Amino acid sequence: MTVKPEIEGTYLFGLADSRRGYLLNKMCASLITPENRASFLHDEAAYCDRFALSPEQRAAIVARDWVAMLDLGGSIFYVFKLAQVDKKSMQYLGGIFTGMTTEEFTETLRAGGRSFG
Repeated sequence: MTVKPEIEGTYLFGLADSRRGYLLNKMCASLITPENRASFLHDEAAYCDRFALSPEQRAAIVARDWVAMLDLGGSIFYVFKLAQVDKKSMQYLGGIFTGMTTEEFTETLRAGGRSFG
């Protein structure tokens, strides 16, 4: 039985998501080495081709559509590796995922987080 999150805008990452996003996550995880980051930055499309990504996954990566990456099975832990290649912070991604600017998201964290009541 799959339990859906009760908080709008949250992501529940389950087994089906893991399977759907396996190649996307594998590609992002590969960016851990300096050589792979350099290869990716040299020719992103060719680098993506190494991983047999779906056309939608490939397009999301090239466009840096962070929300689409999660919708396509990306795990934030792996997608963040791609964000780091772009020198983006977790607060930047948090802002994207919540519809806030990086500054607004950071300030919300400092104030104790969002209220869902």
